[in-house]
Amino acid sequence: MLETVVPGVYAWVQPDGTWWVNNAGAVVGRDDVFIVDTCATEARTRRFLAAVGGVAAGRPVRMAVNTHQHGDHTYGNCLLPAATVLFGHEHMREALRTDPIIDGCPPFWTPVPDWGDVTRRLPDVAVRDAVTVHAGGRRIELRHPGGTAHTPGDLVAWLPEERVLFAGDLVFSGLTPLVLMGSVGGAARALDWMAALEPEHVVPGHGPVLHGPQIGAAFAKLRRYYTAVTEAADPGLTPLEAARAFDLGEFADWADAERIVLNLHRAYAERAGAEPDLIAALQDAVAWRGGPMPTSV
Repeated sequence: MLETVVPGVYAWVQPDGTWWVNNAGAVVGRDDVFIVDTCATEARTRRFLAAVGGVAAGRPVRMAVNTHQHGDHTYGNCLLPAATVLFGHEHMREALRTDPIIDGCPPFWTPVPDWGDVTRRLPDVAVRDAVTVHAGGRRIELRHPGGTAHTPGDLVAWLPEERVLFAGDLVFSGLTPLVLMGSVGGAARALDWMAALEPEHVVPGHGPVLHGPQIGAAFAKLRRYYTAVTEAADPGLTPLEAARAFDLGEFADWADAERIVLNLHRAYAERAGAEPDLIAALQDAVAWRGGPMPTSV
């Protein structure tokens, strides 16, 4: 569903926001359109772009950005117009270049997503720290949080005049966050970094758009989750054992609870100064659930 955030700025919100079902967005200016992220599959991306076309009134999509590397936000890039200039962080670009999942999703999820007719399309412009673009009279700042958070290559799209923040997966709204390929502490620090911008509207990577006081409440709950993950990483337990001992408590109403396993794998690896074994982490998440993780793609 295409939701108006403020006039001319839209969030593409895909319920229920679980595995491979992301949010995206569009900024419609006087003369052209700026796109924030695509979607996981050909079908979902085509629906998103058709909806944007319905409000763009013939304005072309001249620029776009990927907020990070994951396929739910990038696999539809190839469906953007060929002339669209695509931005992404330099780490994100390299990660998408070497991403094997676009070629065949492993059976950790069920049903295994059918991406459709998508091909790998990398950003044309690699951002290191920040860049400001002007789209149809609107100022859009593409900013990196200064360190690894959800991934090493996160970018937000910040509209300072409209006070709208497209946060990508630095923010999950009402769902369990994921930092397996990022940093538990870095994700918490990114929340403070975003809060300092004083946004009035936040479009998360997954889940409902946040407005006004909802933002502070959502950020505070995410911080508490990251603190709980860090505290649960008991050196005397394996990540799976720690996950099984973890009391979900106030987070029990969040979908995708099995991400506690993945996030603990990251927490243990960070403590050891190493990288987690991604396959082992996913295997443990399936073991915690008692079966593959469900998708609705």
